[in-house]
Amino acid sequence: MTQIDFYFNASDKLRLAVNLSSKALSLHLAGATPSRVFLLAPDDEVCRQVETSLWTLQQTSFLPHCRSSDVRAPETPLIVDHASDNLVHDEILLNLCSHTPTFFSRFHRLIEIVGQEEADKLQARERFRFYRDRGYDIRKHDVAGKV
Repeated sequence: MTQIDFYFNASDKLRLAVNLSSKALSLHLAGATPSRVFLLAPDDEVCRQVETSLWTLQQTSFLPHCRSSDVRAPETPLIVDHASDNLVHDEILLNLCSHTPTFFSRFHRLIEIVGQEEADKLQARERFRFYRDRGYDIRKHDVAGKV
């Protein structure tokens, strides 16, 4: 069953998404448990913002990433896309969309990031209820003041 984590009270959802992706990739590159990430964005503009953040996370670091349609996608540890028609792995799904991804259950882990805006909180509560009502165990992480 998919492990679900909600990170809530994020002051900067994109920054938190990049930080969590970086953490997962550092484990993957160190040879720890599989930690490939599919970061699902709501649209192309958010994809571009995430990609820019990935290039500027730290001056001395680079997080290998591409879109799911790229020929290198099967070997790339981080996929950033708004299209979900080409899912190349089933390890971690990081959802930045306001809706529940229909394919979330094929992933080992789902990460939901919730901002501080009321509309975002309301949409996240709906997703939370959806998962809970289907028997998923949900871990909650309050990141207020952290990101």
